[in-house]
Amino acid sequence: MKRSNHNHHHTGSSQSSTGAVQEYTNRLANEKSPYLLQHAHNPVDWYPWSEEAFEKARQENKPIFLSIGYSTCHWCHVMEQESFSDPEVGEALNNTFVCIKVDREERPDIDSLYMNVCQILTGNGGWPLSIFMTPDKKPFFAGTYIPRTSRHGMVGLLELTQRIQEFWNNNHDELLQSAEQITSFLHQAVTIKGEGELNNNVLDFAFSELAQNFDERFGGFGQSIKFPTSHNFLFLLRYWYRTQNEKARQMVEKTLHAIRQGGIYDHLGFGVHRYATDSQWLVPHFEKMLYDQAQLTIVYTETFLATQNPFYADTAKEILTYTLRDLASPEGAFYSAEDADSEGKEGKFYLWSMQEIQQALSKTRADLTVKTFNITPNGNFVDQSTGNKNGMNILHRNKSLADLAADNHTSESTFARHLDQAREKLFKTRRQRPRPYRDDKILTDWNSLMIVALAKAARAFDEPQYAAHAVKTFDFIQNHLKTNQGRLLHRFRENESDVPGNLNDYAFFTWAAIELYETLFDTRYLQTAMETNRIIQEHFFDSAENIFCLTADDAGEDLLLRPREIFDGATPAGNSVETYNLRRLARFTGNAQLEEIASRVEKSIAAVVRKSPSAFTQLLIGLEFQAGPTYEIIIVGNSQSQDTKKMIHALHSQFLPNAVILFKPAEVKFPKIVEIAPFTEFYQPKDSQATAYVCQDLICQPPTTSIDEMLNMLKFEPEENFERKEFADA
Repeated sequence: MKRSNHNHHHTGSSQSSTGAVQEYTNRLANEKSPYLLQHAHNPVDWYPWSEEAFEKARQENKPIFLSIGYSTCHWCHVMEQESFSDPEVGEALNNTFVCIKVDREERPDIDSLYMNVCQILTGNGGWPLSIFMTPDKKPFFAGTYIPRTSRHGMVGLLELTQRIQEFWNNNHDELLQSAEQITSFLHQAVTIKGEGELNNNVLDFAFSELAQNFDERFGGFGQSIKFPTSHNFLFLLRYWYRTQNEKARQMVEKTLHAIRQGGIYDHLGFGVHRYATDSQWLVPHFEKMLYDQAQLTIVYTETFLATQNPFYADTAKEILTYTLRDLASPEGAFYSAEDADSEGKEGKFYLWSMQEIQQALSKTRADLTVKTFNITPNGNFVDQSTGNKNGMNILHRNKSLADLAADNHTSESTFARHLDQAREKLFKTRRQRPRPYRDDKILTDWNSLMIVALAKAARAFDEPQYAAHAVKTFDFIQNHLKTNQGRLLHRFRENESDVPGNLNDYAFFTWAAIELYETLFDTRYLQTAMETNRIIQEHFFDSAENIFCLTADDAGEDLLLRPREIFDGATPAGNSVETYNLRRLARFTGNAQLEEIASRVEKSIAAVVRKSPSAFTQLLIGLEFQAGPTYEIIIVGNSQSQDTKKMIHALHSQFLPNAVILFKPAEVKFPKIVEIAPFTEFYQPKDSQATAYVCQDLICQPPTTSIDEMLNMLKFEPEENFERKEFADA
């Protein structure tokens, strides 16, 4: 098939970065997104999302094929290789459609909107997302991965293209009418209707739902595909803390052990893969996402504080070892992800044959590794294309270190040392393999989650290097992803910042600033949190519907409608994080109006939340904070003195999910914290010593200079002893 030359972007050959001559080049070659660049040399005449594309569709009266994915998505690669690289498919698509490619990580607003469409039309969603729509952005057909030709009851892309072309030409009005109807359904689906109360009963319902859905045998929720959904665990820890319901904590602990021992965990290089495709956490989709590393670090860190079991601290530190080694950019921020595929095969980088293990290690160490990680001659990995075992193994453990040591008649420390030496050797051997592709764009929201993780780990493990990394990333966002007007941008790559910040960028960055303040007590972080929060209220809050929208009111982009997200997904919804921020900032500043806005959001979505509370666990973390008891702890002391440092360290070593901690330096005449939190003005040190003021709902107990006394004030009786009269039925 000859090269198409219907526009200047498709004429002539061009050279790729590898030096190979490219037969096709389209407009995506001018983009920064790694995902779009992966499609820049397809025979499909791709456009980025742009007015130019819609104008062309209107002028030529063509429907639009919108394809949305991300650079480390396995099935996106499959569709690219199978269909988009194929000249016959390219010609069919170019003749029928104006084709638009979108990176969902770069444009979560477009993705959110059309993923909603896919779920309305098909009952499910996923990537690659395939949307067919009119030139005015109204969808009439949706799907996810579409094979090149029809098979297994799935219609193929070539046949679908032909059918749509015939329908577009012969039943045009009918198709437009259908698009109008779908758009009106979409409007209804994203309109937040309702007013209601959310009280503590909804927290009990969420717990019951999670308990019902819990896999008692293998941990996690559901029976087949298992996602390490972090906010579920953070909610359960808080529910356990308030009610002392042991089942809640056990669900967290069982799952965190299963993840750490399963194939979803990278036992050689550390870090966590995206999700498990089975119930036992054995076979993962191998991509590693920055947001998973950040969120699971938070979960393991908090579980360590709640249980004081070093297993969780060790795992959190390992995940950070991976992230700082393989995802940190030289400028101090973090890249987005690493691919599942290498050398054209999913998981190839991570899999081992028994022979490879035996070649890499001495006999004793090889035997130890084979036993520890369940390596077999036939392998435990099934090739997806053939459905057969191919002799390759996913490393996983089904015994604790203590049990493994006992099996080997040795002490746990000796066994751990030998295992670590074997791991180091295999890790070095693996580094010789071609690495999976790394998506090196830097996203504000995901980097903010990493700041939260590093700040929490710095406090819990008393590890200043984590705090230093968090500050570096925070400063990177301030210097590279903020406009002169103080507005955030979403994406940085190759020295270019672009895409107006969305709600998640602002909400997660506010959260990051709050966590950094509680780690370092530098008021500039609290100040930034307040300023960022002000922009959220001004530009993202829809006061008619009492909800935060995903896009700013002045983003200047004319989408079909303004998307809003309320469900907590792979990352929490911006609305959930922001209501939590508002509740905490209200306690830091004494400004009750902030809490009032959080309540308005919760009331507006109460009806939806009550239907399925476990889909809103990050939102419920804010409600757990509200359910309390909520503490404001003010430490007043000389910032350099040992007694102050010990007092702060004692607080940082506790699991205190419902406390905010403020620090007032006694050596400063007019401390800045008083401007932000005026109620701290009259707190003074007692007898020139570090002094703690423990307040509950802004009512303070007598000041104390004793750490034990301070911690005693923070102990409370579980909820059975609370008055429950004020809680009406949900």
